[in-house]
Amino acid sequence: MSASVADRDRHAGPGSTGSGAGRSTGRARDLPARTVWIWPALLTLALGLRGSSRPQLWRDELATWSAATRSTGELLDMLRHVDAVSGAYYLLMHGWIGLFGDSPAMFRLPSALALAGAAAFVTLTARKLFDTRAGLFAGVLFAAVPSVSRFAQEARSYGFVVLAVAAATWLLLRALDRPSVLRWLPYAAAVAAAGLFHMVSLLFLSGHAVIVLLRWQRDRDRRLLVRFPVAVLVGLVPVVPLVKLGQRQVGRQISWLHTPTLQTFVDYWHNMFGSALFSGCVLALAAVPAGWASRRRPAFEIGVVAALPILLSWFVSQGSSVYFFERYQLYTVPAWCVLAAAALNALRPRALGVLGLVAVVALGVPDQQKLRTSTAHEYTDGRAAARIIADGYRPGDAFAPARGSAAWMMLDLEIEYYLPERVHLQDVLVAKDAVDRDDLFPSACTRPADCLGGAPRIWVVTMQDGTDPLKGFPAADAQALRASYTQTRVERVRGLTVALLERSSG
Repeated sequence: MSASVADRDRHAGPGSTGSGAGRSTGRARDLPARTVWIWPALLTLALGLRGSSRPQLWRDELATWSAATRSTGELLDMLRHVDAVSGAYYLLMHGWIGLFGDSPAMFRLPSALALAGAAAFVTLTARKLFDTRAGLFAGVLFAAVPSVSRFAQEARSYGFVVLAVAAATWLLLRALDRPSVLRWLPYAAAVAAAGLFHMVSLLFLSGHAVIVLLRWQRDRDRRLLVRFPVAVLVGLVPVVPLVKLGQRQVGRQISWLHTPTLQTFVDYWHNMFGSALFSGCVLALAAVPAGWASRRRPAFEIGVVAALPILLSWFVSQGSSVYFFERYQLYTVPAWCVLAAAALNALRPRALGVLGLVAVVALGVPDQQKLRTSTAHEYTDGRAAARIIADGYRPGDAFAPARGSAAWMMLDLEIEYYLPERVHLQDVLVAKDAVDRDDLFPSACTRPADCLGGAPRIWVVTMQDGTDPLKGFPAADAQALRASYTQTRVERVRGLTVALLERSSG
């Protein structure tokens, strides 16, 4: 297999091109190889933007919207009580929304940009470990992963985590080539970014540590045993306060996750890649480089980066806190793509590798299409429910979304996001709203009849699909509403029931 452009540049002597004109010609000839990362980045961005406004926002994105649209002071107050681990991302989105607004496409654009950047680093990593052709294959594979498009169209931090880890992997390989301080500093910054955007992602350091030990074993460069741990420690400094705060909030953040078993792995790969067929092909191809005599070392190195964090996450999750969840390990997808691309690149004749790449990409197309439906993120149709309310709205109307056992669905935020600015609804049946509570959820009113006030009409939104739209409400809330209001209108949309209650004359 031919050496990479980076290797040729590193070993070329001052007079290797023969003349200044020859050197210029060589640089021009190598330009497509040096800029190969641009095309996967653009492809990833194009796929991320395609249909990005179509899926309706789901509750995690609505949590982002609720946090990021607060004032800076209100947001910082909230982070002291809940979701501190997402604080860096919320602050970033707070600034973004202030500049560009919160329409669905614009709201999700930062994630698409982050994953486009990740595609560039995936390409560069494969190019450094193998060659330029493998880099192009890896970048295209990464762009075609259905879950990459999925999280490019989601206003959460996962795209930035993938970007940080992909950058850290390339920066590590670059630093290992020439372990100067100036090369370790960007690596430390990438480590910090990964931890700030999602602490669980720091498990990627286990794979990097293995690479460093293998390189030290080969080269016996003592600088590696000092500068790598120092760079990691420098990167972890800004993460330490977040870890301490996150430990106090862990019960609210991940208490819903269950201890994984071996059976958990059955659906894990499908969910992480967003496609059963695509994930099966990637995993099958990833096993091929292990048999190469000439490229076994780089294949093993990137294979450790792909697999070791997942295994460690599974073992750690056997304890009191569970961290094993496919989107929490999305940051390993770049390494899997590099490994699979290396296998495709090794196929002979070379045209077979191209055909294999086309076949794998084609297998993901049906799942790519599913990601762009209205229900791809959330099955309820909050947009249609908000339209009903907006069409029938009168000044002075109030709002009573179902909470209680349905509070986790954030129906209040779902409707609020899609309501036009001209509609102003007083949210009754709450004692204190989410902003005043420094939380994502309001506190329930303990005396519902008093909280209703004198609202002439109340719009009720619930997930119930029966004849009684108040069935899903806490008993005290439902009783207070029935005592003072009469149901005058009921309409159903996908997953939701919208009812209009008017104050009884008697």
